[in-house]
Amino acid sequence: MLRVYGMSASGNCHKVRMALEALGRPYVWTEIDPGRGETRTAPFLSMNPNGKVPVLEIEPGTYLPESNAILWYLADGTPLLPTSALLRARVLQWLFFEQYSHEPYIAVARYLRKFHPQPAAQRAHADSKMDGGYSALEVMEGHLAREALFVDGHYSIADIALYAYTHVAGDGGFDLERFPAVRAWLRRVQDQPGYVAMPA
Repeated sequence: MLRVYGMSASGNCHKVRMALEALGRPYVWTEIDPGRGETRTAPFLSMNPNGKVPVLEIEPGTYLPESNAILWYLADGTPLLPTSALLRARVLQWLFFEQYSHEPYIAVARYLRKFHPQPAAQRAHADSKMDGGYSALEVMEGHLAREALFVDGHYSIADIALYAYTHVAGDGGFDLERFPAVRAWLRRVQDQPGYVAMPA
């Protein structure tokens, strides 16, 4: 039985839940609260020395951290990951984009405005993330104006990875009304079999 150690409100953790539900894989979810120091305990650090969620326990003693690595592991050999080398590389292209050009702005602004203990004190820091976040959304808008989904017209972990924080970008102050193709894509993701919403 797979076990996920994660925080339900985290987009990086929600990616893993979305993939498992889309694949119909049974799993156990163990809720972890980083705000209470639960990722800094010795038992957790033995699973992930980097002290972050999510972590996938594949079998007792075998742990895999990093959300997009987990997505790749779960999707391998399934319809969520193409078989051709080029299309697999396209998926990786969007996974890297999500981690380097999207998440550092959209996810961080969301954390600072919604989850930081002193959001008012972080306003300037959050504001500094807006230009980068909007740049990422503009890249997505341009692609999705031409394509229904991110890779070859098929639902994949590229869509899951980018959906997780995009659909809650409003929490970080981003206005998705400016991006009709992105909003239409969000609805297409929500229409996928096995779609699961982020828990409240």
